[in-house]
Amino acid sequence: MQTAIVWFTNDLRTDDQVALYQALQLKMPVVGVYCFDDRHFRALPLGFRKTGAFRTQFLLESVQDLQQQLKKLGIPLFIRQGKPEEALPPLAQALKAKYVLGSQEATSEEQHTQKAVAQRLTQIGCELKLYWQATLIHIDDLPYKVQLLPDIFTEFRKSVERNSKIRNTVRPKAQQTVPLELPAGVELGTLPTLKDLGVEHFQTDARSVLVFRGGETAAKSRLEEYFWEKDLLKVYKETRNGLVGADYSSKFSAWLAVGAISPRRIYEEILRYEAQRTKNESTYWLFFELLWRDYFRFIAKKYQNRLFYADGLKGNYELLGVKDDKNRFQKWINGKTGQPFVDANMIELLRTGFMSNRGRQNVASYLVKDLKVNWRWGAAYFESQLIDYEVCSNWGNWNYVAGIGNDPRENRYFNVAKQAQQYDPQGEFVKLWLNK
Repeated sequence: MQTAIVWFTNDLRTDDQVALYQALQLKMPVVGVYCFDDRHFRALPLGFRKTGAFRTQFLLESVQDLQQQLKKLGIPLFIRQGKPEEALPPLAQALKAKYVLGSQEATSEEQHTQKAVAQRLTQIGCELKLYWQATLIHIDDLPYKVQLLPDIFTEFRKSVERNSKIRNTVRPKAQQTVPLELPAGVELGTLPTLKDLGVEHFQTDARSVLVFRGGETAAKSRLEEYFWEKDLLKVYKETRNGLVGADYSSKFSAWLAVGAISPRRIYEEILRYEAQRTKNESTYWLFFELLWRDYFRFIAKKYQNRLFYADGLKGNYELLGVKDDKNRFQKWINGKTGQPFVDANMIELLRTGFMSNRGRQNVASYLVKDLKVNWRWGAAYFESQLIDYEVCSNWGNWNYVAGIGNDPRENRYFNVAKQAQQYDPQGEFVKLWLNK
């Protein structure tokens, strides 16, 4: 009997999972697979791993929860450790898979892997089918080809608000097929540990804004808590620049990053909240932030590898005057720059894997504009350390702050001392992280 495989990557959910939904329409046994790609956990020359401990732990929890959610649908999840192009084809062959379905990616590293998988699957008569599903607005529903995407966010926002519709979410139903019998010698596999992936164990810091637990279950719980139990959406715009505590912002970004929840699900919940509670500037602003997330993904699709070049999207790296100064970079990482607001934010990131949006803008600006250090080093460190790292938003924001991206203002500069006075006037945040 032929089967369909859903290849999970950064889409670790069952609700509003388009590849899964499409697989279930094929009327054949469906299985899932997740590959822990060793390349994602390799040590970098800068002294840290491409994916650090906080991100890895959150990922492990998310895959474990996905396994449980799929089980409810009668779908087994195969777990493999290694390169997908080496692990997927033998599994597809053993399971007599006709299709492998997954999510379409926007950046080159992921696209290269998908191309390699597709080529090897073709050799065994299996087809890779990919679906765009990481954004609120589908790429096919933009009012222009992505190559014509405006280079200023405001122009993008206005055009999509006028001309683009947001597609409805999809909900998969339990699989109505005979349970799959595994061929001899084919095992489901087990979830690796941090040690298996070469990542050091860590202890959770009690000062963390939130205990981030990976997975779709935790994502929905946070959505329920933030919108309905605590009724916080109505004041989101007023509180979003906070620094201390769990509820100054939604914290949805961590679950969005691994795809444990879809932006369309959050959007539909915003509409429900507006219908049942209140509709105001704050409810719009969360939608506005989801549009920013979309924009960075479309920008990545438009510019491809330019997002990662030293001179960025604008091609004016020489104007930065930055150097590869490892001493300054290490002081920045360790929160030893001597600038209290920067150091407090960097220590929070080092100890918890999280930093506020306000903090990220300030420490990024300080690294590039004050310390004159290579912006790509900062982007790589955020990639390693942030629980909510997402390739397009991370590298797009670093381009933006460095002045080589989509910022319409020339030479935007964050006066860190002034920012600290404005957003931490009593020094509560600095004291929390700098007092030993």
